[in-house]
Amino acid sequence: MRSDPEGPRTGPFQEELRRKLTWLTAFRIVATSLSLVAVVLRLLDQAPAEPGRADWTAFSIIGLVYLLSLVTAVAVRRGRWTTPAVVIQLLGDLVIATGLVVLTGGGESPFTFTYSLAVISGAILLERRGALALAAAGSLVYAGVVLGVHEGLNGLPIPTRHVAFLLLSHVLAMFLVAVLAGYLSRQLSAAGGALSAREKDLHRLETLQAQILACMPSGLVTCDAGGRVTFVNHAAGAILGVQVDAARSRRLEDLLPGALHLGRRTSRRELTVRTPAGERILGLSITPLADEREGALLIVFQDLTELRRMEDGLRRADRLAALGTMSAQLAHEIRNPLAAMKGSAQLLGQDGAADAMTVKLTGVLVREADRLSRLVEDFLRFARPPTPVRREVRLDRLVVETVDMLRGDPLSRDVRLEVESGEGMPSARLDPDQLQQVLLNLARNALQATGPQGRVRVEVKHAGGEVRLKVWNAGPPIPRTDLARLFEPFFTTREGGTGLGLATAHSIVRAHGGDIRVHSEEGAGTEFTVILPLLDASLGPPPDEGTPAPGVAGGEQAGATPGAVPSLSRVH
Repeated sequence: MRSDPEGPRTGPFQEELRRKLTWLTAFRIVATSLSLVAVVLRLLDQAPAEPGRADWTAFSIIGLVYLLSLVTAVAVRRGRWTTPAVVIQLLGDLVIATGLVVLTGGGESPFTFTYSLAVISGAILLERRGALALAAAGSLVYAGVVLGVHEGLNGLPIPTRHVAFLLLSHVLAMFLVAVLAGYLSRQLSAAGGALSAREKDLHRLETLQAQILACMPSGLVTCDAGGRVTFVNHAAGAILGVQVDAARSRRLEDLLPGALHLGRRTSRRELTVRTPAGERILGLSITPLADEREGALLIVFQDLTELRRMEDGLRRADRLAALGTMSAQLAHEIRNPLAAMKGSAQLLGQDGAADAMTVKLTGVLVREADRLSRLVEDFLRFARPPTPVRREVRLDRLVVETVDMLRGDPLSRDVRLEVESGEGMPSARLDPDQLQQVLLNLARNALQATGPQGRVRVEVKHAGGEVRLKVWNAGPPIPRTDLARLFEPFFTTREGGTGLGLATAHSIVRAHGGDIRVHSEEGAGTEFTVILPLLDASLGPPPDEGTPAPGVAGGEQAGATPGAVPSLSRVH
């Protein structure tokens, strides 16, 4: 912004005046110091002669300049005497110029140019008005020196025509210098104001750009032609689990493996990368940068991991819904003939005329019919889980009781079984029997996966209106090909398992409005996380109480009772 001396004398104008006065004072001190060095060198060259009157006069003038500079520096330092300091500075310039002229020949002095220096100082400090004021004052003082002071001091009269020439030439020179210096100072001030405004605009633009890059939810990475990362925003660092400053010195292939193989211009591709928090599915776009360095790239990406997990969950729910509807119908059709077959076999076995072989075979039929009946009941429980009977439950206590129950299981022998519970765990409205069934399924699977001398940890925490039950084991990881099928019925990798344990657990969790997630990788073990909404106990039953979970067939419970624990299948 340009300082206008005709405007207010406060605020930005005072700050600009202080800055100019500081630089002018510094320039005067440097110039005076150089003059002092020149005088001293001249004296040393004349040694051993004593300093003359001219030398002492020079020292006096130099001392006066130093004193004037000291006064100005103190005034600028305090900041409250800026205007008086400017007046003292300009008057001091006139006094010094007049002294030099008077002592060195009056109107004929070679130092008459010092009046022009004083005019330039006025132009620098006060622009056009200051330059004209100093030119007028300098003209009056110089005219006085020429017309009276010179003749009175030296007694050397000056011809009238020469006096007119001196006055006209020097006064005209001072006013021309004032006009030119005032114009240049005004132009310089305007250019400085425009530059300052541009700098402020650039600073605001840089700040806005930094805020946009810092607040945008998408990750942004740039790299040079050599594939070295040059910029990483905070979202990219959070998604990839790296420090922003450290990532800027890495290669792109280390940060986003495989990104360079997707092409230099990619509109929308997916890339799976491994991060400290696990694998992440990224949807990214690659664009060449319009840079002087050929080959620089801009990569923008979003974390699609949660979206893909939700899509998988919806597809799984659709499959389970269709399978549940068909399973319920098929199970009903199986139960009726199965009951007739079992009754017939029992009658045959109770016949007194039956031989030993017949009795043995009918016993096998009854036993296998019972096993098949239990399997059908488990299947019906998966297809149509009982409606949760919600009541207020302390989850930390429920977890501790369930783990204590498992400590007596033969599978937990020689296994390090740990429990972690967050502090201040609130009560929640859920079905404790069904939730315990889910926890038993997951914990027994973990015990079987880790084996003897293994380690299993059960953890419960709450945050953000939800509770998380985590069951972790240190066993080998689940193959990637099996992860997508874990919750499908009849899918098992354990000999003798029915494959209904995790499917039933998934149905129960869905009936509570929650979800189950699995994370398994080499060296980190396998962790099942049950996420449940933390319903306030004072709110009563949720609005959908009494309805089946989404994606699960409804209807008659077919012999299923709340809290019944089905066979615990093994899928690892």
